[in-house]
Amino acid sequence: MIVKGCSSIAQLQKIFIFKDLAIIQLESLVPFSYIREYQQDEIVMHEGDCLPEQLHALIAGKLEIKKTAANGKETVVRFIPAGELFAAPAIFGNGISPATVICQIESQVLTIEREALLKIISQSPEISLRILEVFNQRLQQLHNTVHGLISERAIVRLVRLIQYYRESDGTHLQTEGDCLNIRLPLYQIARSIGITYEECVRMFHKIKGIVIYKRGGTIIVQDWDKLELVIQELLS
Repeated sequence: MIVKGCSSIAQLQKIFIFKDLAIIQLESLVPFSYIREYQQDEIVMHEGDCLPEQLHALIAGKLEIKKTAANGKETVVRFIPAGELFAAPAIFGNGISPATVICQIESQVLTIEREALLKIISQSPEISLRILEVFNQRLQQLHNTVHGLISERAIVRLVRLIQYYRESDGTHLQTEGDCLNIRLPLYQIARSIGITYEECVRMFHKIKGIVIYKRGGTIIVQDWDKLELVIQELLS
């Protein structure tokens, strides 16, 4: 980790909750905000760490959030793209990191002191609504994940995951089909949907001809309608 010092207004503007905030308000946050740079695979925080009272946001790069069960099994909870918040308990909860945060690529993390943030919120209450929006989406995602692990077959969870990352990260066209912008290695997919690596390989074989998986985590969907039909047939 490299501490770069105070942030700039341009860096603060990259955070979703500060969208449209007046320049004069952003200027008041600069002395209380800090930038830290992390290398690929570097750990930002461990599950169970005590966190200072700060807002944490990613302004460049991508973070992987994972939890470890009592039996040592790791599960990827979500990925954090640039512009989003993470580590909510640092400012709204008990100050204990609920998960381990790892950089997938070189990343920049911005932190803001809690008191400075609360002062800005008192001046612009819409910021608090944006924060609630972010964490409401996280709760909904968690609810869907738990429901899926309990009641849905593994193949359904896999298809739902692919559809989720189409919506969250987008796609681009290739000659073979519609390619997810995010790379999802098999081990990450397996952890995200609660199956083994070997099961994950078998699931992709079941949807061969609809989805292409390439080494390194490239996923290409050849027909989104047929992929949705896989779910409908299993649920009917």
